[in-house]
Amino acid sequence: MSPIVAIVGRPNVGKSTLFNRITRKKDALVDDLPGVTRDRHYGEAVWNDAAFTLVDTGGFTEDDRDDFADKIRFQVRLAIEDADAIILVLDGKGGLSPFDTEIIALLRAVELPVFYVVNKIDSAEKEINLFDFYNLGIEQLYSLSAEHGYGVPGFLDDLAAVLPVAEQTEMDESVNVAVVGRPNVGKSSLINRILGEERLVVSDIPGTTRDAIDTICRINAKTYRLIDTAGIRRKGRVSERIEKFSILKALKSLDRCHVALIVLDAEEGVTDQDIRVAGYAYERGCGCVFVLNKWDRIEKDNRTVKRFTEEIRMNAKFLSFAPIITVSALTGFRVPKIFELIDKVFQQYCLRVETGPLNKILEQALARTEPALHKGKRLKFYYAAQVGVKPPAFVFFVNYPEAVHFSYRRYLINQIREATGLNDTPIRVLFRLRTGRIEFGNKKKEDRGKRKKK
Repeated sequence: MSPIVAIVGRPNVGKSTLFNRITRKKDALVDDLPGVTRDRHYGEAVWNDAAFTLVDTGGFTEDDRDDFADKIRFQVRLAIEDADAIILVLDGKGGLSPFDTEIIALLRAVELPVFYVVNKIDSAEKEINLFDFYNLGIEQLYSLSAEHGYGVPGFLDDLAAVLPVAEQTEMDESVNVAVVGRPNVGKSSLINRILGEERLVVSDIPGTTRDAIDTICRINAKTYRLIDTAGIRRKGRVSERIEKFSILKALKSLDRCHVALIVLDAEEGVTDQDIRVAGYAYERGCGCVFVLNKWDRIEKDNRTVKRFTEEIRMNAKFLSFAPIITVSALTGFRVPKIFELIDKVFQQYCLRVETGPLNKILEQALARTEPALHKGKRLKFYYAAQVGVKPPAFVFFVNYPEAVHFSYRRYLINQIREATGLNDTPIRVLFRLRTGRIEFGNKKKEDRGKRKKK
């Protein structure tokens, strides 16, 4: 496991910008609005062949007007407890703050390497701003500009030199699981219940999670990467610029996940926005599981589950294959069962069908139901092949690809599901033009590629 380096500091000093600079990515949200980062955010970095995990944290503040201040301080302390080294970021443009002294007092009691970074110093001329910071009694200050890269290489040289060597462990490929849904349905609470700790900031205020947060966990000897995402609202209701970026990050999380847990609030029932979120996951080819949360809060009878299932199936017909589970993140009811469904979906998500059996399925499907005519001519299917997994993708070579009706496309998908047991995963089907000798559904053999020249 890689050593962990935590970035701490008060709000708006450039912690997320430094995070992005070191990881060479743009994973952390950056905005001029103080307090953008609330949860811990993890990223992988390498410098001088030293690999380490970087943790971006929420701004450390004692301002009681910030409803999240206590929880952010708790997250900072958690990050420090997990860390092998700490980076305290100070504001070289704004100068010293009383909060800086408080943070430093907290860090003096930590028996770890602490690097004091004065950010927003982008030239040698501006290093005069360091004088005030030497009053803090710190021997080594690193002046740099996270935005422009000034001073960063020298700082990273010293950081990499003190880090322990990363432990070499053999890990199975992790299953990336994105937890998505509209705001305040219990996504972070669900992850906290799974992890058994207050790993993520949880609040009843919609929109608490702004960033997409990755957490690695091992359950039943399998590795999962849990991605907690910001709640996805309707476009018309997204007014704050930072929340728009959060939605974009949530959608990007779907791009890199294998299985999406679409969390719904059982108290509020299935909403149009729930279906929109499900649509985002479907469009990106994710395996999906509907998670009906807050099941402990509703009155139930022997038809309650059936009613919810019918409502989801009716409104999200495009995800008719997605399993549905009822849980309570608050009490833990059936939460462990989620991973049984994740494993089942992921296994099918990665399944490959051999070309021989696949073409047998095609031949039998054509024998049962022939495709409709196209401009008086019969559609001819030559052969099929699987061209990808995650999700399973199949290509059918035909003489008129554009003429295959969507209903026949659905028919072929259902035939594949019935024959292969791929009942819980999305399936992609493509139709391509191909001339060839093999033609299913017709005893004749043709070679359209050997037409006589006119």
